[in-house]
Amino acid sequence: MKKTAIAPTNIAFIKYWGRKDEVLRLPTNGSVSMNLSGLSTTTTVEFDKKYSKDEVTINGIQNEKESLRVIKHLDRIRRLANISEKAKVVSTNNFPSATGLSSSASGFAALTVAGCAAAGLKLNTKELSILARQGSGSSCRSIPDGFVEWVDGDTSDTSYAESIFPSDYWDIADIVVIVSNEKKDVLSSEGQRLVGTSPFMPARLKHMSDKIIQCKKYIKEKDFKSFGELVESEALELHAIMLTSQPSLIYWLPATISMMKLVKKWRSEGLPVYFTVNTGQDIHLICEKKDISSLEEKLKTVQDIKKIIINYPSHGTALTEQHLF
Repeated sequence: MKKTAIAPTNIAFIKYWGRKDEVLRLPTNGSVSMNLSGLSTTTTVEFDKKYSKDEVTINGIQNEKESLRVIKHLDRIRRLANISEKAKVVSTNNFPSATGLSSSASGFAALTVAGCAAAGLKLNTKELSILARQGSGSSCRSIPDGFVEWVDGDTSDTSYAESIFPSDYWDIADIVVIVSNEKKDVLSSEGQRLVGTSPFMPARLKHMSDKIIQCKKYIKEKDFKSFGELVESEALELHAIMLTSQPSLIYWLPATISMMKLVKKWRSEGLPVYFTVNTGQDIHLICEKKDISSLEEKLKTVQDIKKIIINYPSHGTALTEQHLF
């Protein structure tokens, strides 16, 4: 059977970094995120006896290392569905991969939903989230709709993501500023293994639960100033952990830092905008919908920008009839 799914990436406002269980991809802490309307992965999966082996094509390329991770996830689906057929998988992103824009989140969310449907499985949102997490931790957050919390659980069944507010709850925007299309040197999945080497990690973990409570409160109250301050501070704290790991992880480029300084300058001039950064060089600017035009005008004056992508809160992963093959 052939099925296709479209999955959004997500931006974590309160981020996770590090895992307490590498096999199950259980995070060291919970997180809060928002699905993004303008960044997505489309994936078609077909299980059929005509395939003698699994065939995986991602963005037009067959890469053995990336394929192995996909095939491992297909094996999880096959075990659940009690089938043995090999699969053909074709997947495309509408944005650069491995630059800090959470391509693995949307990738494994789309693979999970399309793969389960193609295998004849009927899983609910929670079950799909648990399964997606095992392929890529942050992909569990791309399964439910809108604003999402990844619950901090100590077992596989208790570590999942759920919608806390629908996509139309708050008129905010996430403007992705792409400063480079180059892939990062160290993938997030590899970098996370270094968290224990940072002397600041124990201090971070002590206040993560409080941060999550605060973040959800600010979203509920639509308190943009408090929300923005928390999100920006959280991103800088996360990168402090990376910078002080052994070996250190430096994902930023000069253009990343320039954008951070510009955001602070624009805010001092009266434009309410805040930044957050994932594990990469590209930067996310958070503003209210009413301020998008003003921010766009500012961004037009910046030379080092390759592209901007305007995102609004989005629904989660869903099936589509538009197959890729």
